[in-house]
Amino acid sequence: MTASGADNADQAHQTAPGAPDKAAELMAAVRAVESGERSAAEFFAEPKPASRPRRAAPAARPGVPGGPQAAPGGGPVTVPEGVTALLAEGGAPAALGTAVVETFGEGAEEVLRADPWELLAVPGVAPEQADGFARALLGPRGGPGDERRCRALAVWLLERAALSGHTVLGARTLAEGLARYGVPEPEAAVGEAVDAGAVLAFEDAGEEGAAAGEADAGSAGADGDEEEGGRPVRLLVGLERHALAEESLAEGLARLSSTFIPPGEEEAARWEEAAGRAPGPSAAELVRAAARHGLVAHTGGEAARAEPAALVAVARALGLRAYAAAHSEDGRRRLAALLDTEGGGGSGRDGDPGDGQGGDGPDGSMGPAAVTVDGLLAGREGPGRDEEGAYALDLLAVLDAPQLDAERAAMLVEAVPDGARLVLSGDPHLLGSAGAGQVPADLLAARVCPQVVSRTPDPGPVGELVSGIGIGELNQVEAPGREVVIVPVRDAGEAVHRTVQLVADSVPRALGVPAGLTQVITPGHGGAAGTRVLNAALKERLNPGPGRFGGFDPGDRVAHSPAPGHTVLGTVVSGDEEGLRLDCCGRAVTVPRERVARTVRHGWAITAHQAVGTRWPAAVVVLPGDAVPALDRAWVYTAFGRGERHLSVVHGVDQALPRAVERIPAPERTTRLRTLLRAQAAQAAQAAPPPEAVD
Repeated sequence: MTASGADNADQAHQTAPGAPDKAAELMAAVRAVESGERSAAEFFAEPKPASRPRRAAPAARPGVPGGPQAAPGGGPVTVPEGVTALLAEGGAPAALGTAVVETFGEGAEEVLRADPWELLAVPGVAPEQADGFARALLGPRGGPGDERRCRALAVWLLERAALSGHTVLGARTLAEGLARYGVPEPEAAVGEAVDAGAVLAFEDAGEEGAAAGEADAGSAGADGDEEEGGRPVRLLVGLERHALAEESLAEGLARLSSTFIPPGEEEAARWEEAAGRAPGPSAAELVRAAARHGLVAHTGGEAARAEPAALVAVARALGLRAYAAAHSEDGRRRLAALLDTEGGGGSGRDGDPGDGQGGDGPDGSMGPAAVTVDGLLAGREGPGRDEEGAYALDLLAVLDAPQLDAERAAMLVEAVPDGARLVLSGDPHLLGSAGAGQVPADLLAARVCPQVVSRTPDPGPVGELVSGIGIGELNQVEAPGREVVIVPVRDAGEAVHRTVQLVADSVPRALGVPAGLTQVITPGHGGAAGTRVLNAALKERLNPGPGRFGGFDPGDRVAHSPAPGHTVLGTVVSGDEEGLRLDCCGRAVTVPRERVARTVRHGWAITAHQAVGTRWPAAVVVLPGDAVPALDRAWVYTAFGRGERHLSVVHGVDQALPRAVERIPAPERTTRLRTLLRAQAAQAAQAAPPPEAVD
């Protein structure tokens, strides 16, 4: 979808002709569809795809890796006196000024004077704080039913939902959320937010029959009913940027399928010959699928990463400009090693990703094949772009695809040229993306492209344990070399003590893995054995110091989060007036002083979400008693799979662990992508000439 924001807002909530009140009509639609009296299609129309313009290099939005705010090292933010005075007048702390200016820019004072509840758009501000700010500025006029408050809360709730992976919410779900914050007429408030263009409304219908019901299980719920004919219908609301991302992504994936030209007889024979030499039947199947299709989905565990690596090596041997992108720098290095094994030009000299310039090598050959997604989006790695803004490549395999949120996926797919091959590969059992969307899951559910399921098992006791968890079984495994060790504990204090002992003493002594190559993983930052407590204990043992650089010392392991949901692991090098200097997987990063407290944490202990995409020789997973609510199968699968050679589980949750593995899958995300993909496929099928007309 490529129309302007205003056009998209208008198209996304079209109403019946002659309707005088869009807000009232929205609520009429909700009630009528839920009661089964009317079809949602009578009230809502999906935005029609605009004609697709020529591509330019997509500009990353603020907060997305590769965008302006993601690259640290900018100058300090100057807070105007007017903003400082306004915050004081509203009873807000002066320290909030930097974040306010970063959010609203030079016009921050004018924005907040016109609508004090816009303060909710500032990271870390809660509704109660925004209400207090508004009351201080507006007095009695700042009541709970103020339309500005309702709009700001609706947007805030959708932003909060995005942190849990949802690109949209049901209209009734959003109304219930508004009611929890004291909005007097929450259903009407949803309609008013739509009417004002603060949020968009969509009708979303699944496929006919039971199969569609299974594919969309759990997604209709209280926000939808069934039309005549058994089609599940949902009335959804969401933010424009997520709508644009999913629509652009669906269009881009459909474009790659429709513009791909299958190989001729001679080229097909070369692909088939290469498939016959592939390392294993799953790799051969992937090579054959990519030979014949422009879009392919591939799933498998850690060992299955060798299959897209083999595909890229095959494609390069056939003369194609082929690249593979991983989620993290560690993933890129492991991918490069696989590509070197396959002869695919995985890395530059000594394992470096090349000179960072992308494109062809100085001798006319292709540059390194292994890149990171962030490096590719930012232009630091990969093939570079042509004059139209498209990547100069013929095949792109994206590993760790479940870590792509809808916005980054849309940016990536938009830049893949017409006629190229795209393979989205990843482990479907891992925790999903930190941002909104579930791209591979929706692609698989939509069934609009070939799907290759790897049959390559993960090796060793850790691989056997994790593979069982993926299908809901927590099995005991034979570990003659102490590859898997369970350490029972009675309380959080003992969990912290045993964790430090494992990292600093037991694992290095028994297995020869130094403390610097062992990662601690725990469910959350807070609590008696969360990352904060564990990192304090581990720092005291492994790198004691006064914390002279904003609480950090040279040698400290850190987790740097330049944008929400995006974490890079590194080590502190030094600090000065410019900020904290880090070594993040070989890249020098300077975090400005005013951003250190908000974006840098100690990193001996991290969460499973922060650990996705990276593996260490040894992992220590800490499960204190207060971790039970956070446990589900995807979390356990992800955390237990971070150790390559060894896994220690500091276990204090009793039967909650097997119960989580057996009975609690990852929470369902509400998205629109699968429906959009099905609609694109249906349109393509209708536009295709009948078989007898094909020459």
